[in-house]
Amino acid sequence: MHWFLARKPGPTFLRMLLLIGGFAIQSVISQQRPATGSIADEFPKTDFTRAIISADEIISGGPPRDGIPALDDPDFIPASRARWLHAREPVIVVTVGDESRAYPLQILIWHEIVNDEINGKPLSITFCPLCNATLVFEREFDDQVLDFGTTGRLRMSDLVMYDRQTETWWQQFTGEGLIGKYAGRTLTEYPAAIVAFEDFRSAHPEGKVLSRRTGHNRPYGDNPYRGYDRIDQSPFLFEGDLDPRLPPMERILAVRVGDTSRIYPFGRFEAGQVVNEEVAEKPVVVIAAGEAFSALDRERIARSRRVPSLNAFERRVGDRLLTFEMRDGEIFDIETESRWTPLGQAQEGPLAGEQLAGIPGGVHFAFAWLAFRPDTSIYGQ
Repeated sequence: MHWFLARKPGPTFLRMLLLIGGFAIQSVISQQRPATGSIADEFPKTDFTRAIISADEIISGGPPRDGIPALDDPDFIPASRARWLHAREPVIVVTVGDESRAYPLQILIWHEIVNDEINGKPLSITFCPLCNATLVFEREFDDQVLDFGTTGRLRMSDLVMYDRQTETWWQQFTGEGLIGKYAGRTLTEYPAAIVAFEDFRSAHPEGKVLSRRTGHNRPYGDNPYRGYDRIDQSPFLFEGDLDPRLPPMERILAVRVGDTSRIYPFGRFEAGQVVNEEVAEKPVVVIAAGEAFSALDRERIARSRRVPSLNAFERRVGDRLLTFEMRDGEIFDIETESRWTPLGQAQEGPLAGEQLAGIPGGVHFAFAWLAFRPDTSIYGQ
């Protein structure tokens, strides 16, 4: 959450800054509005009498409201012109109809929220570095379009957002309203995928990529959280018990069907692997094809270690149920022998042009998913 960090400090120094800057919010949730000069001045439209959490669950991450600036008028360039992106850098891919866009984590790590509209659908693309949480939400809510910004606060190490229309505070990890007019309501999640840039460019050569022309001066390509994703690292500003079933910083792919969720630890996959499963009676395929750089490893993302790219899709096209397998690094379905991309797009064969439906969930650190959704099942356990 700390865009003001110098480029050199590692995790220990970062933790010190976080702890020095962190303080519990007082009087956030009470029957009276906070006194003048407090958080009420920072968020004058927030209805602090409406809340579903306790005040001591939220702490400051350091920056003030919008200290980490969301991008509200994002600029895009064709994938062919994004020469500053290494082929293996991670991008969030969002597809609406026949339009696909890529949002590089090297930009999201400095802004955390992009308010965008794709093919007429208003969406917010969000990334919380402390939880490695990538989630996309629909912005149409109660017959209005919401624009989201950063509060500068955290809950269980996760970004707390706010909407500028009502100044309701929202949990990024769950999309749930915490404080304000929409406390207790939940945003609709929109499926997204994370792959290496070259996988996006190969699948969508005419696709658009979020440009570095953001209107802000940030060292895009640098990682201010150097070394944070070591698997034995402790999460910053996380209060509570860590789930012992997985290392806290294990990357996981989550699949959520209604109230049922299942997670797939990256450590149990190698690039070039597919798993055909059912989650809550929904046929699902998990595809581990290719690798991408970690955005939270070395000081320069393009020099970081590689991790598998995992994404999940519904394995049904129309009324046809498909079963997938890997052959010499390529993805095929057994039923039609069509060849598919890691982004669930059929490129050759009888189903060429078909797109598998994505499934909500996203990629996160294990500690965060298990803290917010402890009743989840784990692949391989």
